[in-house]
Amino acid sequence: MHYDDIAKLFENLPSVDPDAQDAASSREGNLTKPAGSLGRLEDLSAWCAAWQGRHPATLDNIRIIVFAGNHGITAQGVSAFPPEVTVQMVANFAAGGAAINQLAAVQGARLDVIPLDLDTPTADFTKAPAMTEAECAAAFTAGYEAVEDAPDVLVVGEMGIGNTTTAAALACALFGGDPTDWTGPGTGVDAAGVALKVRAVAAAMELHGPVLDDPLRALRCVGGRELAAMAGAVLAARHQRVPVILDGFVTTAAVSVLEKTVPGALDHCVAGHVSGEPGHRRLLERLGKEPLLDIGMRLGEASGAAVALGILRCALAAHNGMATFAEAAVSGELDP
Repeated sequence: MHYDDIAKLFENLPSVDPDAQDAASSREGNLTKPAGSLGRLEDLSAWCAAWQGRHPATLDNIRIIVFAGNHGITAQGVSAFPPEVTVQMVANFAAGGAAINQLAAVQGARLDVIPLDLDTPTADFTKAPAMTEAECAAAFTAGYEAVEDAPDVLVVGEMGIGNTTTAAALACALFGGDPTDWTGPGTGVDAAGVALKVRAVAAAMELHGPVLDDPLRALRCVGGRELAAMAGAVLAARHQRVPVILDGFVTTAAVSVLEKTVPGALDHCVAGHVSGEPGHRRLLERLGKEPLLDIGMRLGEASGAAVALGILRCALAAHNGMATFAEAAVSGELDP
């Protein structure tokens, strides 16, 4: 896929299946409980069915995809860890030793880890665009093509030393504000480290300012390969009508490119959690997405969204397995 072809993928985005949506709503209204008493679980079961295009919805085929990329911005000292940790963590994923391996296993999900040119970090975006058009298109395409055969639900995540700085720069480019609004400790840098990150984001805004109004150009200029890949994967999910659970700050910044390109492009997504990274809450507010969990996670690698899969499992179990009033021979007077 060429860089100029990416914009064409935003044309004629599919929407929910109205028949599945109606079927979910009809059943929900007849289950043996007061209306609304399961709160967001009710919304989740209807959302999942509507996007899967069938009722009842199922979670037999869950895909978790973690994309890994390296960042030239690490030369500015913005991370507590050196860039070679990205490669080491990819090896840890392959060996089954990371947090996401355990969470994927407990959720019965297939986990794929896709490294993206780890030997070739993006450019330092305080000095040049992070990626060429060809590099950005290649990463976006890798993500888009990684989603195949319409899984029941998709979770995407990332690994990339330096990428919270990249996410802060991309969020600032897309939504404006001061760099301090979007910049946090990431892997655990101290106040001096956060100040370095803020300066890097500010320098990027000054250098690339004239082109940052275009979300795809912002992705190319201040993003990273794994961010472009996540955006591509989530757009592919939309084309296949696959519901998506979003992970933390970096993932949300990446897919914000889609929403800023076409409002509503993330309607098939829910926010799995809100990260301990301070910019994430602000980003979710801008997107109008309320997180399912707020438990202080900030690991990345799709871990928060993987935990939130359990909530979706509970939502479908309740909706699909409960008896209706008629089936249970219970009076419908429970409704308030």
